[in-house]
Amino acid sequence: MPLYLFWFFAIVMLLGGVAVVALRNPVASALSMVASFVGLAGLFIGLNAFFVGIIQILVYAGAIMVLFIFIIMLLDLKTEEKRAPKLAPLLGGLGIVLAFTIQLIGILSKSPNVEDKPLDLTAASAHFVESSPGISAKLGAGHLPDVNLIGDVLFNGYNLPLQIVGVLLLVATVGVVVLSKRQTT
Repeated sequence: MPLYLFWFFAIVMLLGGVAVVALRNPVASALSMVASFVGLAGLFIGLNAFFVGIIQILVYAGAIMVLFIFIIMLLDLKTEEKRAPKLAPLLGGLGIVLAFTIQLIGILSKSPNVEDKPLDLTAASAHFVESSPGISAKLGAGHLPDVNLIGDVLFNGYNLPLQIVGVLLLVATVGVVVLSKRQTT
């Protein structure tokens, strides 16, 4: 990823995160979270994690934020009236940000700037010869089938937990519908 794109997506993500906390209007705050998610997805795609970046957009910036907006509209939240900020929490928060920044600068200044070694896809293809010949063939040809690998691990190794999570999401959705219905008696 070119350096200017990294900084662009990093700044979009950070400004979105700051706006989530700083804005008083709940809808504007939720939309700022969408901007933060888009910046994070851009960083994932820059790391060649295309699947995670696309899922970040589809699941978090799409579905989860629609759910948040729906709940905010359902609850009919009003904007809080402005209060004078107290000095102690403000200084504590700025102190934490300053300490984190100092730690980050210290760690980044000591880390070496080396090139990453390319992945040995042919050696990885030997691992999947018996369990998933399709994945083994793609790895042997020099392609990284990240979606296939994630699906293989998810459905072969974690099938029962995946089904349980699906049922829990269905129950939660039914619960939201039941709780949101207004009783007319």
